[in-house]
Amino acid sequence: MTDTPEWYETGARHVWRPYTQMKTARPPLNVTRTEGATIVLSDGRVLIDGVASWWTACHGYNHPHIAMAITQQLARAPHVMFGGLAHEPAYRLARRLAELLPGDLDHVFFAESGSVAVEIAMKMAIQYWLNRGLTGKTRFVSFLGGYHGDTLATMSVCDPEEGMHTIFNGVMPPQHVVALPRNAASEATLDALLAAHHGEIAAILVEPLVQGAGGMVLHPPEVLRRLRALADRHGVLLIFDEIFTGFGRTGTLFAMEQADVIPDIVTLSKALTGGTLPLSCAVARTPVFDAFWSDDPNAALMHGPTYMANPLACAAANASLDLFADGTWHANVARISDGLRAGLEPCRTLARVRDVRVLGAIGAVELDHVVDSTRLSERFAAEGVWIRPFGRIAYLTPAFVVSDAELAKLTSAIVRVLSED
Repeated sequence: MTDTPEWYETGARHVWRPYTQMKTARPPLNVTRTEGATIVLSDGRVLIDGVASWWTACHGYNHPHIAMAITQQLARAPHVMFGGLAHEPAYRLARRLAELLPGDLDHVFFAESGSVAVEIAMKMAIQYWLNRGLTGKTRFVSFLGGYHGDTLATMSVCDPEEGMHTIFNGVMPPQHVVALPRNAASEATLDALLAAHHGEIAAILVEPLVQGAGGMVLHPPEVLRRLRALADRHGVLLIFDEIFTGFGRTGTLFAMEQADVIPDIVTLSKALTGGTLPLSCAVARTPVFDAFWSDDPNAALMHGPTYMANPLACAAANASLDLFADGTWHANVARISDGLRAGLEPCRTLARVRDVRVLGAIGAVELDHVVDSTRLSERFAAEGVWIRPFGRIAYLTPAFVVSDAELAKLTSAIVRVLSED
């Protein structure tokens, strides 16, 4: 065991940690380095990371190709403002994303975080209608179990009861948060809502195939096809939040591919840079972009995050796309999916387990009670793995390079720890 370093002791008094009651929180684990699918602690323990740092480090930590791209870009220009200036990493990345995304999702607006990308998409949707002369379409339809971020506007489209933001109910204008159209009855309910309120609704917002931080809840591709049809029928836009699901996590590069549905706007982040630097974007179809193409300066999208299209982050993202281009991730995700199904199956026999779900490189065990996330995380760490449950969910979203032995250790730790809970 190493002594607590000075920086940790003195800094702890000043750091406000995420999703944490600071008065009662246990001290966080001290990380000295990362490598592949592992986190190395200051006391010498090596933890297999089961969540890839909130789903970002898809290629594993410290990938040499991404590290080299960042190092080379650092020597050229670590940052330059994107207002009135251009640089090669951003322009090349925008072109590549447009080529990878289906249809005419061709217009990329960069930001730094997922929440901000969703806010930009919401702002785009509202101004799209304003630029077309329709002033009342300012609200959104989103879905129970959904999560889209922690900023003010995104909180308004998260599940108001099941999410983390219930104390903020009423702060922002209320949205239409309803059940996903999983069957004919729920589709008819949503159809009726859109028929009655389409004059005030700018867009439908959904996480395709998997509602991530809201509970790792899966829905079939048919749901997305229903949403596309309903959006077209009632004259509203369709936004896919692929911040979690994008870049291979569900088994296809983008979740939308499994439904053969093209949204009007898609948001991307998380694994975009391979878990190295913050970067996000909202990508719009050509008809959306065309509503802003005008001789009128007031029709422009007046938004510009200070670090948007940061050259280092864009260089990392381009390197990450290089790694996706070789195609090996397909086999890795399929391998992980098989390992998750087999490894988590014993959880179905545990008394307090409600469900076990797997899609692509996502595995989730739903319990019948809200867990003590800190206590379970410490228990998992004692097993040599880093898993951070939330709500009623213990989940795995490992790096695509996780080995079979590492994956087996992750799944067996979940079975063992939950059997004790």
